[in-house]
Amino acid sequence: MANIKSSKKAVKTIAKKTENNHELKATVKNCIKNCDKAIAAGDKEAATAKYNEVQKTIDKALSKGLVKANTAARQKSRLSNKVKNMK
Repeated sequence: MANIKSSKKAVKTIAKKTENNHELKATVKNCIKNCDKAIAAGDKEAATAKYNEVQKTIDKALSKGLVKANTAARQKSRLSNKVKNMK
């Protein structure tokens, strides 16, 4: 543990940021999984709704710098192709 007061505060701040970042990344992953489940079930309306939710969460993670731009674009593109190609 740090001895300097500002360092102690920095440790607490970093812990909070890390927790928030982890939470948002987990939310993105869960949304993607839920969308994949809806696609596998064959429910086009649910899949479209889940896809819109995925887009929002990925864009939020992108704006906070948790995901790179190309990664976000790739994830959204793959999911949109899956939703479009549903029967």
